[in-house]
Amino acid sequence: MLRTPVSVRRLDILEWLKDPVAHFPEQRQGDPAEDGVTADAVAAKLGVPLGLAQTDLGLLVDIGLLRTKRIRRRLHYRRDEMRIAEVARMFEKGW
Repeated sequence: MLRTPVSVRRLDILEWLKDPVAHFPEQRQGDPAEDGVTADAVAAKLGVPLGLAQTDLGLLVDIGLLRTKRIRRRLHYRRDEMRIAEVARMFEKGW
């Protein structure tokens, strides 16, 4: 199956991660603003199974829009602002 980087869920995730403190509940480990949020938190916010959220997050990591940080046994996801700005500039220039 063809995987595309554009979907409403993925755009929502990117938007929410602009201000994770406002969009996600407090976590046991890690600071959402500094470290990011877990896939569990994203799945709960989206109202989808964990596996589906992990697929979306994984694709965003693969194309460089998100970075991961392992805290204990969980991955935390946060935006890569430099890469997002780079991609935006490419689209502004007409690719």
